[in-house]
This record gives sequence, structure tokens and C-alpha cells, in this order.
Amino acid sequence: MAQRTVLFVLFDGMQSLDVTGPLEVFAGAEQHTPGTYRIRTASLDGAPVRTSSGLTVVPDETLAQADAPNTLLVPGGQGTRRPDARLTDWLREHGPRAERLVSVCTGAIRLAEAGLLDGRRVTTHWAYSDKLARDHPAVEVDPDPIYVRDGQVSTSAGVTSGIDLALALVEEDLGRDAALTIARHLVVFLRRPGNQAQFSAQLAAQTAQREPLREVQHWITEHPAGDLSVEALAARARLSPRHFARAFQTETGMTPGRYVDRVRLEHARRLLEDTSDGIEEISRASGYGTPEGMRRAFVKALGTAPSEYRRRFHPTPAR
Repeated sequence: MAQRTVLFVLFDGMQSLDVTGPLEVFAGAEQHTPGTYRIRTASLDGAPVRTSSGLTVVPDETLAQADAPNTLLVPGGQGTRRPDARLTDWLREHGPRAERLVSVCTGAIRLAEAGLLDGRRVTTHWAYSDKLARDHPAVEVDPDPIYVRDGQVSTSAGVTSGIDLALALVEEDLGRDAALTIARHLVVFLRRPGNQAQFSAQLAAQTAQREPLREVQHWITEHPAGDLSVEALAARARLSPRHFARAFQTETGMTPGRYVDRVRLEHARRLLEDTSDGIEEISRASGYGTPEGMRRAFVKALGTAPSEYRRRFHPTPAR
């Protein structure tokens, strides 16, 4: 197997974990299978760079000295808010030469500025998805997944999702056993799929300001199989159904029905991944009532049936 060069682009204000997380994954792969990866770091002029947390990183070389890599990785961070024309020009010229072009977090903004994401489906940190879509209308931005792979371009969401993407790339190169060994060593999950949401239903929604509405949010999360109709939830909040529905959407940013759907889907996914409970049992525990109801929800939201989801992401065969 030919050795693959992985080049990390460094710049002032980058997020340190966007680099060190994926770098540890590739370094672990090299230790697992020596001769697999040649890892290099480079900045524009070869000078040390200061990350957004204050950590100073010394690159191996200048970008001008760097060989054409198999994998070119661009991190995100506060530094992406201050475009550097020289770096944009370098990425525009050298990005297409890489076998795999990868970004972590707002590194996608750097790639978009260089015109490397036009016509691609990508993701980035949820807080900057709207900006990326607004500033670069030729880019299809999906704010939900933790990473997206579109041809030679792979983009990931905020910070730690870069580790998930790096593990997926190593799995592609060396197989699942190698990636699993690295994930275990780093004490992280190998199984987080790219289409997993960037955050849970509770984080996706804003926390309501009024105590009765906050209590309803917590109650929904703790009782996904309960009566979660607007009428029942409104009674719990001591509001009329109409007033409750309007207030809930105003304070959380989503309708009660949408919030309930997310909580139930998240609950079912977790049971499919972490338990060997039967599909029928999980459908009841998650509030779907029947396996068919859960299947429809999964196909609509994830494009796959619960049984297929479990087959792909359960760590051991389901009994």
C-alpha cells in the first residue's frame, strides 16, 4: 500500500482541536499500520501560528514547500473570519490537486472562499451554516449532519466532528478493524455516522424562558412514550392549547410537534445503537406505538429503516 500524505493547513486563529483531533487519528493509524500515512503541517510562511485558545503550533514547513498531498485538511476557528488572500489563492490553486479535500468546522468557509465547494453538498458548524449559505449561494449547505462526503470533498461540523470524519477516512483506507482500534485507543465512538445530528433535540431547540415551558421540555425528553399531544402538554403547562403552541414555538424556535418528533427519533436511535431490545419494544418505548410508525419516521428523517440503521450502527449483532 502506497504511503498517503496528509497535510494540515495552519493559520493564526485556528481552532487547535480541529487540527490535533484528526491528526491524532491519522497518527494512530500510522502506528497501527506503519508506512500508511506521512503527516505534515504547514503555514503560509512556515512561522509558528497561535490558535484561538492561545496554543502556539510550529509547522513542519511552508505551504510553498509542501508536496501535493493525498489528503488536504483545513481547520476552522476564529481565524476564518479574517480572510487571507494569500491562503485563499493557495487553496484555489492546490486544493483541486488533493485526492481528498477535507475541512473541519468553519474550515468550510476557507474552501468556499477559494471556490472549491461550488456545486457541492457540505456542512459546517451549525452556528455558521446560514452565513456560509448566504455568502456562497452556489454551495448546498446542510446544517444537520456531523459530516458530509461529496466526491473528493469531505466537510465536518464543529470541533470534535473532525475526529469522526478522520475515523471514517481511515476506515476507508485501512478497514473497520483499524479504525475501531484507533477509536478505542482515543476513547471515542467509531459508530457516530455522518448523518447523525450535530446536536440533540434539547440543544437544537432553545431553552424556554418561562418555567412551565421548560418543565414541559424536560417532561417530553423523559417521557417519549407518553401522551405528547398539544392538548396534554398545554394542560401540563396550565395554558390553553392555542396559547401553549404559540408560546412554545416563540420561546424554543420550533413547534411542539417538531420537538416531540426529534425527541422520539433521538430516543429510538439511541436504543437501536446501544441495546438489543426488539424493534417492537423500541417503537413502543419511543412513543411510536408500532414498528410501522417508527419505520415511517426513520425513512422520512434518515432515509433508512430502523432495522438497517441498527445493522449499520449497532456495535454487536442484535439478538
